[in-house]
Amino acid sequence: MVLDYGSGNLRSAERALARAGAAVTVTADLAAAAAADGLVVPGVGAYAACMAGVDELGAGPVIAHRVAAGRPVLGICVGMQILFEYGEEHGVITKGLGLLPGGVRRLPAERVPHMGWNTVDVPAGSTLFAGLPGDARFYFVHSYAALDAEPLIAAGTLVTTSDHAGRFVAAAERGPLSATQFHPEKSAQTGATLLGNWLATVAGAGGHR
Repeated sequence: MVLDYGSGNLRSAERALARAGAAVTVTADLAAAAAADGLVVPGVGAYAACMAGVDELGAGPVIAHRVAAGRPVLGICVGMQILFEYGEEHGVITKGLGLLPGGVRRLPAERVPHMGWNTVDVPAGSTLFAGLPGDARFYFVHSYAALDAEPLIAAGTLVTTSDHAGRFVAAAERGPLSATQFHPEKSAQTGATLLGNWLATVAGAGGHR
């Protein structure tokens, strides 16, 4: 299920998940989101605007309760960023959901957004990237990211990184919570494989693809 809180590439995510084998719907119904086998939290645009949409819908506790109960959640792009403790944009700090330690800041690059295809460095034991070659490329569109992987690693998170004038967190995996800074729904076959891997974890958690 794809969460509709007023932001995100909802239909493209829906179509990509359907192509990967999911029976997928888009919903703003919190009861449905809580009960779904797997929940995708998309997001595009500004961190503060996305958090405002989540808060207005009242979706934060639903996402947190799912993770605490071991129910799969996948955050995509800004949907990943709001899982962190905070986001800083233009000197303004916005509180996030706090499900991942650390914060999101502007990429230290002369040219932003970081837009286009890029490779990632995947740690051993990754479920999301299983079966993908080391030179697999994913599609990014972002100006902000989690720049410090250490808090995540210290919390037992598998961290995949990429580089755009410096390392940043490209994906995170810990228990039922998965997140990607890139857009798997725009990443052709590599993205489809990753979504299929995530859907396999949904089935493994007792849900259905």
